[in-house]
Amino acid sequence: MTIQVIGGGLAGTEAAWQIARAGVPVVLHEMRPESLSPAHHSSELAELVCSNSFGAKASDRAAGLLHEELRQLGSIIISRADENEVPAGGALAVDRGVFSRSLTETLANHPLIELRRGEVKEIPKEGIVVLTTGPLTSAALTEDLQRFTGMGYMSFFDAASPIVVGESVNPNIAFRASRYDKGDADYLNCPMNKEQYLRFWQELCAAEQAELKEFDRESAKFFEGCLPIEEMAKRGEDTMRYGPLKPVGLSRGDGDSLAGTLRERFYAVVQLRQEDKAGQLWNMVGFQTNLRWGEQKRVFRLIPGLEKAEFVRMGVMHRNTFINSPELLEPTLQFKKRPTLLAAGQLTGTEGYTAAAAGGWLAGTNAGRLAKGLPPLQLPATMMMGALFDFISSASPKHFQPMPPNFGIIPELPVKVRNKRERYGKYRDRSLADLATLLNKELIA
Repeated sequence: MTIQVIGGGLAGTEAAWQIARAGVPVVLHEMRPESLSPAHHSSELAELVCSNSFGAKASDRAAGLLHEELRQLGSIIISRADENEVPAGGALAVDRGVFSRSLTETLANHPLIELRRGEVKEIPKEGIVVLTTGPLTSAALTEDLQRFTGMGYMSFFDAASPIVVGESVNPNIAFRASRYDKGDADYLNCPMNKEQYLRFWQELCAAEQAELKEFDRESAKFFEGCLPIEEMAKRGEDTMRYGPLKPVGLSRGDGDSLAGTLRERFYAVVQLRQEDKAGQLWNMVGFQTNLRWGEQKRVFRLIPGLEKAEFVRMGVMHRNTFINSPELLEPTLQFKKRPTLLAAGQLTGTEGYTAAAAGGWLAGTNAGRLAKGLPPLQLPATMMMGALFDFISSASPKHFQPMPPNFGIIPELPVKVRNKRERYGKYRDRSLADLATLLNKELIA
């Protein structure tokens, strides 16, 4: 029996790998480059279209715990992320080009994986199928999936940050440092005084946005975790200073904290995160945007240190589509009305790169188990992965919105712990202990 995986993003790449790892043949369908999407720039598998960061590395953080769970489960996505890591303070960030090329070459050369290019317009009616088409599912497949589910979709809008050439950043103004000294001064920091910040804020609020073209502007909903910087600015004068431009936890290296003696001078700070191993490209942290490209250059060059910034990629916006998973999916990621059809990734309403890989791991693992006549695996809700898939399969269908990994969805501890850092550490310890139990019982190959 050959399993079909439709969609070559992070979830699809992970799913195909786990199926092959189980010794089952798999066809991985990817429509690029024959059919393009509004957000992708290459034909590589697992292309990272927004940030190059997988989130916090520390295992007492939600994203970091998810990283660790996936490492122990043999995730190829996290394995390659670790291999292609670039400095990013306390975050796991990668050289996105090398990362995607490595995965593409590995899967294309696997004897049990057939990489088939071309658009799939209908869900295969026979056999085991894993849908991982992501937030930009093609129109034809969207229509077929809508017919299959008997319900419409919900959608929000996602946006990507600009990338600048490091040499174009003014070294006399920008300085290297990581917030709270995590990492090795991995970020470039562009400080602003109050006058500079207010001018930037006013121009950002007044800047002209790009047309959404084929997207329906009236139905657009912004996901809070990826809010365009101009939308954030419009919420209030200080909103950005309590978000991505917060000046706390940083120092220039002379011992003066931005939260202390230099706070008035450094009223806000724009951070740039390294994109590639060579440190030639830098991503503007938190600057997802839908501004016109000319406006992006004009307004973002008002940031001290970026007056002559050279942009290699401008910010873009695209539509994210997701199904009403609480009505449609089991926590095993199987469709309730067709157990041999599974789904994973942002299509299911999980948010973030690592969550997509986690969904691909579970859907791929369960597809392989079904092919071998084994019962599907349901992960305990005490694990971050289990909590995430339990949430998307049991949340209120009426108010369902995309969910990133977070400790708020994990069951409470038997004994209440008031200190947040200690509480998160205990969540981690319980999660990894329950994962070890699964591995020891050999429920997971």
